[in-house]
Amino acid sequence: MPSEPQTGSLSEALRRGEVFAADCPSRDILQHVTSRWGVLVLVALKDGTHRFSDLRRKIGGVSERMLAQTLQVLEGDGFIHRKAYPVVPPHVEYSLTPMGREVSDLVETLVNWIEVNVGRVLHGKRGEEDEAA
Repeated sequence: MPSEPQTGSLSEALRRGEVFAADCPSRDILQHVTSRWGVLVLVALKDGTHRFSDLRRKIGGVSERMLAQTLQVLEGDGFIHRKAYPVVPPHVEYSLTPMGREVSDLVETLVNWIEVNVGRVLHGKRGEEDEAA
């Protein structure tokens, strides 16, 4: 009979993650997923496969370099699938993996909340500035 993993063991910690622990790799993943460009890439890919240039047009204000870095990081985390076609000029497509679809659903909820509540947030910020004056 296999032994049950001990609570607090290293394997359990790596399987579950402990975002409040300074050295936990979950913090890096959190940064990748919740960065401005990471969120926007994940949400942009929810509606299907996109080429690099399509993503750049869709995500206003992102530089080519930052988009390339973000795509590489999210691909490295297993959230994005990159498919390169052997043609000239190069043709590369990006799509969400099953795990990428899971996390994009979660960050999309946050994006939707922000879009719906941006007025309240800005009003609250202005209210704090008025009180400080």
